[in-house]
Amino acid sequence: MTENVINLHKPTEPPAGANAPTVLTVVPDAPPAPRLPLWVRSGRAVKAAATDENTKTVVRAVARHSLYTFNGGRIVARRTWDGRTGARYERMIRAAEVAGNLEVAEEWEERLQRFRQARHHRRMDLLHSPVEAAKGAAVGAGMGVAGLIGLGVIMAINTKHPADIITPLAATIDFIATLIRIIQIVWGPALTITPFLALLALWSVGAHQKAAPSWSMPEHQRSSEGEPITPSIVVKALRDLGVPALRNAIKDMGDAGASMLGPIRIAGCGVEVDVTLPSGVSTNEIQQRRRKLAENLTRHEHEVFIMLPVAARTVRLWIADSGALDEPIGPSPLVTDETMTANYKTGKAPWGQDLRGDAAGLSLYQRHLLITGLSNQGKTAALRSLALWLALDRSVEFLMGDLKGAGDWAMFIGRARVLIQGPTDEHVIEVTEMVESAVDEMNRRLQEPPGTEFPPLIVLVDEAQVAFMCPLKDEEKRPYGGSKATSRYFMAVRKIHNQGRAVNVLMWQGTQDPTDQNLPKLVREGAHTRASLALGTESQARMALGDKAVDGGAAPNLLRPGLDKGTVVVASDGIDIPAGQSSITVRTHYIDTDTAYEICERAKALRDGVTTLHAIERDAARDPLADIAQVMGDATRVRTKDVLARLATLDAGTYGKWSFLDLTRVLDGTGAEPYKSDGVMNIARDRIARALADRDSQGSASASE
Repeated sequence: MTENVINLHKPTEPPAGANAPTVLTVVPDAPPAPRLPLWVRSGRAVKAAATDENTKTVVRAVARHSLYTFNGGRIVARRTWDGRTGARYERMIRAAEVAGNLEVAEEWEERLQRFRQARHHRRMDLLHSPVEAAKGAAVGAGMGVAGLIGLGVIMAINTKHPADIITPLAATIDFIATLIRIIQIVWGPALTITPFLALLALWSVGAHQKAAPSWSMPEHQRSSEGEPITPSIVVKALRDLGVPALRNAIKDMGDAGASMLGPIRIAGCGVEVDVTLPSGVSTNEIQQRRRKLAENLTRHEHEVFIMLPVAARTVRLWIADSGALDEPIGPSPLVTDETMTANYKTGKAPWGQDLRGDAAGLSLYQRHLLITGLSNQGKTAALRSLALWLALDRSVEFLMGDLKGAGDWAMFIGRARVLIQGPTDEHVIEVTEMVESAVDEMNRRLQEPPGTEFPPLIVLVDEAQVAFMCPLKDEEKRPYGGSKATSRYFMAVRKIHNQGRAVNVLMWQGTQDPTDQNLPKLVREGAHTRASLALGTESQARMALGDKAVDGGAAPNLLRPGLDKGTVVVASDGIDIPAGQSSITVRTHYIDTDTAYEICERAKALRDGVTTLHAIERDAARDPLADIAQVMGDATRVRTKDVLARLATLDAGTYGKWSFLDLTRVLDGTGAEPYKSDGVMNIARDRIARALADRDSQGSASASE
């Protein structure tokens, strides 16, 4: 028997497969964010409203115009007080006493006494003035009435009516009554409007003087363009420098702090003013705060220059118009004037403009030159512009070494006698030999009779630090670089510095990033004209220009690398420097390479073609030693000058342009070098013969081997 079991429990597992029920999932809404307290929401709203730009503009406007009115009242009150009392004179006396200028103090004291006397007379006159005024009023009234009655009599006679006698008097009385009625009507509104007109007048005074802080000014007046320089701005800038003695002195002077200032003069793209410092304040304290002073004057540091004129305890401030130094200057006259020529002795190279905007010309006559600066600041361009001008003098000869080798001096091929280009040690050797050949030429010139005129010989080495840092040594173990007495390049430069100027043999050098290693002290101090572009430190500025120039305010280390390209600080007697200053800042003209080629072509056209050597080398076409022996003949000794003349006669093509430098180079190391006898340089025939015999014997020995 089959039993059916009935399950009375409800199944807990839902059916699967096709019979599975559809399940709907209900996701509840996220709970609402907690509501912030009212004080938080109110604070945020207030902050948003307070920091909104429109709110700031409104607040600045309200503050500005309120301060215009308030400070305008102060200005009017001060002017009134100064006009009625001797306060102005007393401030001037205190200012002169603080400055230590007793003569000026006495002068202001005399003016104060005259003012007090005049004021006393005016006050004494006031004691008698009421009586005099009453008498005058009575007399005037009587004369007026009599005149009106007289006029009435004339009218009555004319009209035959006796009543017309009082007609003018009655008309005058009616006119006075009308004026009184008008005044009665206007008086009330006038009393109401007058205070507003007074406030408007005070606002006008304050607005004209801009008597409000800079933060309250409109945006276009708060820009970086800088404020116009006025005496009050200069005094305020000096007061806030952080020099206690200066601040206290200006405080004692009151508003008369401007008595420290000379007249503010337009000077090129800026203004210039002399400041006489009070006793107890040194000029060095002002120089050390150049950046702060510039910022107080709303200028950048490079737009303010502090110089020391002749007067003691005085600094001269040159303050540029904001942004003016970032504008380029005009092209060089070498570019604009194709007819320009140069004169080494009397002329000045048109180098650029000084800060006053005046043309800055540099005399190169018998002056060794050194120009330095950081890399890529325009050193080569500044040095090259001087050489380009001097190349227009047909009498000038150049020996050039470019130890960068980038082609910056390639345009002088055909104008320079020697041009060596390259940065390697081999190029340093060639440049050293070139400078040594100039030393030989200098020695030859020194042997000539006094008063002999010599053509200028410019020995120019660009990137000279490469030569000083060269580690190579010659066969005699003498280093080419370095700063010791055995250094060939160093000693050659020193010899030219010592004696070259007298015979127009001059040394020009351009270097980078000066140090004691790559620019020895004796070399840099031997230059008569020292110029520097932007440098990194004050110690480098002292190396470049010397202590005197830096102590006098020269600061090439404050020029902006990259932004002040071509701006040089010059210490030289060859350029016009204001009296009392030791240096001047010049913005040099930039002449690009293509234009430099054009100028050099003009220079080449002024003289016969010059064959430029790219190394100091000997002429292999002839035997110079044998030719010297030939031209000497049977003479025991012959002057070097005569030997050169005879060689030129023997072969003008080979020896026509020879100088003592070339002759010495040929004889150097042979034992037949020129020697001095009876005050002139000579060559001995027996020494030449011995040198030829030694050379031949050495040649025979080499051949047998």
